Amino acid sequence: MTIAAVERALKLMEALAGEPDGVDLSLLAERLGLPLSATHRLLATLAARGFVEQHGQSGAYGLTLKLSQLAFRDLDSRGLPDAGQIVLDRLSRATREYCRLAVVKGDDLIWVARSQGTTAGLRYEPPMGAGIVLHATATGKAWLASLPEAEALRITFAHGFDAAGRAGPNALGDIDTLRRHLDQTRRAGVALAVEEGEIGIVAMATTFRAATTPDAPVAGTLSVAGPLPRMQEDRRPQIAEALRQAAAEMAEIWPLRRRQIQASQPAGAGPAHMIPQSAGTTA
Repeated sequence: MTIAAVERALKLMEALAGEPDGVDLSLLAERLGLPLSATHRLLATLAARGFVEQHGQSGAYGLTLKLSQLAFRDLDSRGLPDAGQIVLDRLSRATREYCRLAVVKGDDLIWVARSQGTTAGLRYEPPMGAGIVLHATATGKAWLASLPEAEALRITFAHGFDAAGRAGPNALGDIDTLRRHLDQTRRAGVALAVEEGEIGIVAMATTFRAATTPDAPVAGTLSVAGPLPRMQEDRRPQIAEALRQAAAEMAEIWPLRRRQIQASQPAGAGPAHMIPQSAGTTA
């Protein structure tokens, strides 16, 4: 398979993601800008590998759970679900809001876990599959503020300031304003976004490191988000303190799972042995 074919296959899977009822062949070809025949060949190849299936009644194509199984297997091998969920659940109980964990992956952040702390009233629970608009979210600004300014700006420009349809009314629109926000975040240790990521939503976030030493690399972010009426200024210091405490706990827990996996490996075992045998079979 050529590089172009691989890229088309990946774009096809991205186009099918989040489509529970599937997508018709002709509509899928139109979205991808490909001929029907080429789109059908890609679908046939992915179906043969178990990544795509055709719905019996409608004839539409959709993703199977194979991608999810692979993702959960990879997350489990990294120790992300158990290590992160402990802290997230505690944070959501303390703040009574929606909390998420994102990890650094190259020049981006990826959501990997969440915990809902809201027990009454409005519930904010956005989809986990949405990408993180770095300059328009507390999560993104917390991470960018942890980087040297030149690196933060390079990544921001690479992602682009064009967040139409993916950000709120107060999303930052120029580099000077972003610089000021990042400076404020560095001083406070916690990023704040008031209707920047989404209308009516306030979010706060901080980074956590891969170990408790101050020179350890930033591994990811923890965030708290909720409706503006509940996330007023008088609550924010309390939430900021809860985030700082959670980040400290995460730095202690983060390497633990990996050390346990490595300690249980047979001598000379390769990376494949790091995947628990039950991965992909547990409900």
